[in-house]
Amino acid sequence: MAAVSSHRAKRVGALATAGAAFLLTSSAQSETIPSYNTYGSPGLIDMPTAEMAPDATIGLTYGRIGDSNRAAFSFQITPWLSGTFRYAGIENFDDPSSVDGVYYDRSFDVRVQLLRETRLRPAVAIGLQDFVGTGLYGGEYIVATKALAPGLRVTGGLGWGRLGSYNSFTTIGERSEVILGEGGVPTYDRWFRGDVGAFGGISWSPNDKLTFELEYSSDAYTLESARGGFEHKSPYSFGAQYRFDNDAQLGLYYAYGDTLGLQLTFPTNPKTSGIPGGIEVAGVPVKRRASGSASDLGWTADLEATERSIEQRMTTNLSREKLELVNVELRPRSATVWLRNPTYGAPAQAIGRTARVMSRTLPDSVEEFIIVPTENGIPMSAVTMKRSDLEALENDAAVEMLARTSITDAYGRGTPEDLVTFPRFNWVVAPYFDYSGFDPDMPLRIDVGARVAASYEIRRNVVLSGELRKRVIGNLDEISRESESLLPRVRTDYRLYADEGDPFIRYLTLELYGRPAPELYSRVSVGYLERMYAGVSGEVLWKPADSRLAFGAELNYVRRRAYDGLFGLEENVTVDPVSGIEREIPDVNGHVSGYYAFGNGFHGQVDVGRYLAGDYGATFTLTREFANGWSVGAFATFTDVTEEEFGEGSFDKGIMLTIPLSAGTSRPSRTLSRQTIRSLQRDGGARLDVSSRLYDQVRTWHEPDVSNTWGRFWR
Repeated sequence: MAAVSSHRAKRVGALATAGAAFLLTSSAQSETIPSYNTYGSPGLIDMPTAEMAPDATIGLTYGRIGDSNRAAFSFQITPWLSGTFRYAGIENFDDPSSVDGVYYDRSFDVRVQLLRETRLRPAVAIGLQDFVGTGLYGGEYIVATKALAPGLRVTGGLGWGRLGSYNSFTTIGERSEVILGEGGVPTYDRWFRGDVGAFGGISWSPNDKLTFELEYSSDAYTLESARGGFEHKSPYSFGAQYRFDNDAQLGLYYAYGDTLGLQLTFPTNPKTSGIPGGIEVAGVPVKRRASGSASDLGWTADLEATERSIEQRMTTNLSREKLELVNVELRPRSATVWLRNPTYGAPAQAIGRTARVMSRTLPDSVEEFIIVPTENGIPMSAVTMKRSDLEALENDAAVEMLARTSITDAYGRGTPEDLVTFPRFNWVVAPYFDYSGFDPDMPLRIDVGARVAASYEIRRNVVLSGELRKRVIGNLDEISRESESLLPRVRTDYRLYADEGDPFIRYLTLELYGRPAPELYSRVSVGYLERMYAGVSGEVLWKPADSRLAFGAELNYVRRRAYDGLFGLEENVTVDPVSGIEREIPDVNGHVSGYYAFGNGFHGQVDVGRYLAGDYGATFTLTREFANGWSVGAFATFTDVTEEEFGEGSFDKGIMLTIPLSAGTSRPSRTLSRQTIRSLQRDGGARLDVSSRLYDQVRTWHEPDVSNTWGRFWR
């Protein structure tokens, strides 16, 4: 019987375990989360079902069958579409690329539910397994699942490729079974071709905790049997799965007549994570004016003194709401407040609290409230509402107030004199972690340490900022694997920075922000822009306040930084350590970008231009964002670099995950943890890492984003 544990297995599973600790939160669902299989998708044991997880569910799975270890990240993109990224390690696998006898493989899956289950009709789904990868796990399927009785479900399907390798009953066309050496290329020439096999199974849940499963598999495990120690003695597998109170799943199986299996899944859902209302102190209520008081303009006799008094009171009152008053302009019937929001991740929550403070602070004759949120001293939008609407609608649904609120461009609404005294200095000490994934020598490396970040605001739109990091524990400096890059080593020299840079300056920049024209925003950054590059970065963004569409352009002039991560600079030349060939990094790179908010939280972005290595191409990004700050996205970059020049992986691609700090604390915060999971970091398609790009700063305060969070206006 095959072994079910080893030191190597623990290393392969480390990605799942570490990620699970990061993702695991309360995941109460209004819909039932289906069972996941060892591949990290809704299924039985190895085979898929036609079920879908509740919309937006994230599943982190570690599965093991025999010598095969699989760590998977899945996301329910829409109610009918899901995707999975998988990193696998097969022990005792005879292949030239194996490391210590372990073959590592990255793959992507996608599945579409064609029909939802009804009283008479089964759910039907179609899927592509390992459709971008080496093809090791390549297979396609059509599957149907139906509930026959409470707790009893039956599944049947047809599989191609790997899923048609056992007891096939027909053949459709020809199919190559060769493992692709570089991987990363869509295997469309193999889809739904070759032998066709049937699979199926039954699951029975006597209660909401326990599920028993019986499966007939159409996977012969051909490669594992030929190159490893796997023995396929039977197509039947059976086992049981236990579901914990937080919806985590643990499954144990006896598989293929000769081995044991295990599946552990941690699901969470960004739509339902955290406490909906939060645990922050409630905002002040709206102060209703006495009848007839709105006509009293006596206070205007000494407008200057009244304005000074209101400035002081509003500064104090907004401070209690953890907001900052930049300036206030008072007129007999209207008032404009310029605002900084250091606290609330939902922009509508900051606007709502500011409006209520205005109702309690301003003279009764002031009917029109104009709130101008600012970022880096630049007005982002003008949110205009009527005081009488606030008074009348405080106890109604927030959408009623939204219908009576306008969000327009704030160009020309610059503040003549800030109430905030400049220069201003802010700093913070906090922990950090950094990681490197998918190195066959060590699938997961992590550094943990301390960081000191500071900003010095010279003027309201001129900011000097930087961050220093010191590693406390970790092993990123132990990376020894050399890249076989045929391009300038614009990213694959990272191991040298990790080895020599401790402590290191992550960035140190002087930035100037501006509003050159209506609907236009600008940024110029000078200094140490990121860990590997210094230089000058300039950007301009066109973004109407009420539009889903935006366009931007960025131009960068860069120099490589010294490996120690301090103040030194190097020539823009890299040397291949094997061949000794020198390759020059271009001084200039940049992109033009298009952005569009499709609705329902989906955002698309296309960046076209020149990358760090001098290659030209485009990056396509699709992200789904949620009102509570979570987001999940994916990107792919295609340039004029050939697959051979790019190397393993064929092109740059990855998954992006953003988790707000408030998800763990249930307190409002604008702090976000952003992680990019790349199948492999190469030099092709590499872009400068500028953290202060304009689009996310600007759109936060524009109509689409503010409307998406308007449910927190009265919070």
